Amino acid sequence: MRLDKFLGDQNIGTRKQIKEYIKNGRCTINGEVATKPDIHIDENKDEISFDGEILSYSKFHYFMLNKPAGVVSATKDGKCQTVLNLLAGENVKDLSPCGRLDIDTEGLLLLTDDGELIHKLLSPKKHVDKTYEVHLSKEISENDIARLEEGLNIGDYNEDGSVKMTLPARVKVLPDDEEGRPLIHLIIHEGRFHQVKRMLEAVGNEVLFLRRLSMGSLQLDEDLAPGDYRPLTDEEISDLKK
Repeated sequence: MRLDKFLGDQNIGTRKQIKEYIKNGRCTINGEVATKPDIHIDENKDEISFDGEILSYSKFHYFMLNKPAGVVSATKDGKCQTVLNLLAGENVKDLSPCGRLDIDTEGLLLLTDDGELIHKLLSPKKHVDKTYEVHLSKEISENDIARLEEGLNIGDYNEDGSVKMTLPARVKVLPDDEEGRPLIHLIIHEGRFHQVKRMLEAVGNEVLFLRRLSMGSLQLDEDLAPGDYRPLTDEEISDLKK
């Protein structure tokens, strides 16, 4: 692999920036200062350092973001701040959000350039669990819970015109939140438009606040404040790919 390609894959900078960095002697190969950006390296054996920090090769990049309200889950938007804007300190060239959260919804969002993983996590056939913290306008009844867990009509239709029922969900009733509002955890494995809000509307309730807590094996890091992010650990990446 070319050295500049290797450094680009590590989000060090653009190709033009990397060329300048190498020219300024900021990169070493096995302890020797690199002199050319097009020199070929063995990314699995050679020790590559940038500003004294040893770099390990990673073809893809994975970030956990605690999405705040008011930010859109998109790569570009003409009106609103996007989730990529929150990763201003990273080279976000090929990063995409894995699924979407509504503009007023907070919580876990995975951003990656690993298209295969995004496809697997979002495929309806994979039935990847997504857990939401749902603050409600009123108490939820046992009958409402049964309807949510059996699957219900939220106004979607199949190509043949038949009603497209939601897949069975799971509901866990929790103590009321700090403001005295009913609180549940709702686990679904679909990603329809405004799905959680529409499911609760279908049983005569209203979502007042919504936060995603998990997606598959990935759990929202409690140390991340809204708007903060961090790279995924090797263990988190491995678990997601399983």
